[in-house]
Amino acid sequence: VGVKESHQMTIFRIIAAILHLGNLEIQGERDGETCSVSSEDEHLSNFCGLLGVEHSQMQHWLCHRK
Repeated sequence: VGVKESHQMTIFRIIAAILHLGNLEIQGERDGETCSVSSEDEHLSNFCGLLGVEHSQMQHWLCHRK
């Protein structure tokens, strides 16, 4: 396809992160308006590691709209 090897690795990293995000387990609360993500979730850790984002921030913003 003509994509440089360094760009291929970046693309693979992004795709792997998206796949891990799809496996993330989000627990809904009773009221149906709130949710939470376990800080021990390995998929969240992998996602954050692949994209270089802060674990606690990602855990927070996955469950808050603003």
